Parts: sequence; C-alpha cells; structure tokens
Amino acid sequence: MAKRFEGKRVFITGASSGIGAALALEFARQGARVALAARREDRLEEVRRRVETAGGEALVAYCDVRDRGSLDAAVAKTIQAFGGIDVAIANAGFEVGGAFERLDTDDHRRQFDINYFGVVDTTYAVLPHLLESKGQLGVVSSVLGRIGTPSSSPYCASKFAVTGLAESLLHELAVKGVAVTCIQPGVVVSEIRNVDNMGRFHPHHKDPAPAWLVVPTEKAARDIIRALHKHKFDAVITGHGKALVWLKRHFPWVVGVLVRRSARRKADPTRRRRRPEAD
Repeated sequence: MAKRFEGKRVFITGASSGIGAALALEFARQGARVALAARREDRLEEVRRRVETAGGEALVAYCDVRDRGSLDAAVAKTIQAFGGIDVAIANAGFEVGGAFERLDTDDHRRQFDINYFGVVDTTYAVLPHLLESKGQLGVVSSVLGRIGTPSSSPYCASKFAVTGLAESLLHELAVKGVAVTCIQPGVVVSEIRNVDNMGRFHPHHKDPAPAWLVVPTEKAARDIIRALHKHKFDAVITGHGKALVWLKRHFPWVVGVLVRRSARRKADPTRRRRRPEAD
C-alpha cells in the first residue's frame, strides 16, 4: 500500500512528547522525513531513536516557540538537511488552569505567549518554505477552542484564538497554494495535564482526566495524518470531541447544561447527586 507522505519533509513543534511525538512516528511510517523541534533535547533524541528504529529519518532541531530566533534557527537547520519543508505542524502548547478569580493577567499572557504567539511565530518561520513547496500547515487547536469550560479560561481563550487564526489563514493561503488544517483534539494521552501554570513538568501528578475518556496518542496521530492527507480544514479528533462539537453546533443549550453542571461540581467537590431519603 502506498505511503501517504512518501518523500515529504515535515517540521513539527512540540515534538518531544504527546501528540507531537506520536505524529513524528506516524509521519515516518508514512514515508516522511521528520524534523523534531522542541525545548527538551534529551526527549527529542529519544523520539529520533524511535523513528529511526522504525526505519524512518528524523532530525533534532532545538527550539523554544517563545523565541523567534530559535525557531528561525530550527527551520534553517531543517532546510539545510532536507532542502525544504512540505508540511509544518504548529503543535507546541501547554495549559494554564484554575478559577478565573484566582488567576491574573500574567497567567493569561503566559498562556498566549506559547499557545497563540508561538503558533504565529512558527507560521511566520515556515511560511516562505511552504509557499515554495505549495505545502501544508497544520495548526493544533483543541475542542476547547470551540467550547468554553470552567477553570480553563486562559487555555480556552488561547485555543479559540488559534482556531480563528487558522480559519483566516485557510482563506488567505489557499490562493497561494498552501493548505491549512485546524487540528482540534479532545482528551488525548499527553503530558499537558502534568504541567503546572508556570510550565513546570510534574511526572508524578495523577492525570485528572477519566481513564475511559483518554484516547491513545497513536490513534489520534493516525486520525490527524488522515485529515492532513485529505486536506481537511476542520479536523476534530476523538469521538467525544466530535460529539461535543456537534452538540454545540446543533443543541448549544445541552452543552451549556453539561458545562454548568461541571462548574458546580468543581465549585463544590463534596456535592453528590442522590435521591432524597424518605421520612
């Protein structure tokens, strides 16, 4: 069977773990050469070894998406090694959480620095090469870029912004031959829920997401690759994500009820729903 991305040159930010690492492996299985960009070089080397063990080709390109200079250097290293970029995935991100009144403006700025402006700078860094190759840009947003939830205001706001940016770029770049896909995962196996509001990683934190809801990164990566191959714009990933987006579009009041119930449970974790006892 033909490989979907045979010979393509792919640049991925946030490639040291989670969806980024899984995408690197899946792109390699589909015949692509992959540039792995992130801050943790030791983790990138681990992903590179996994790609090469699977028979693929990978390049480690350190970068911090908050630093345009390091992004430009990572892209330049990729161009030197691969001769161009056909697909770029702006994936790097983290989550600032907590009740709005307990956060401050700096928390929101820190969130936008990586999740929004990191995507903007990544796009600027790769765009000349995508225009040259008539390539593809994948922007990783979230289902929470479509649905606002309690205790996630900075994250939701940043992902709503990314979704809007992707839609604008879709129309602007289409006439120049560059395809855009807005990738919107639901709950996927990831280290994002082990990272605190300052961006510090805590490997031993228990994942607060219910185990039955969490989708393996390998499956999410396969679905993302399929959407990119079909040049889809709107790529909602995970079954529960698709269900929520569909409900929000057609029955927004249902989503409103569900979200407010979630807000009440978070406000009062001792609250239990039970039938009143008989006298």
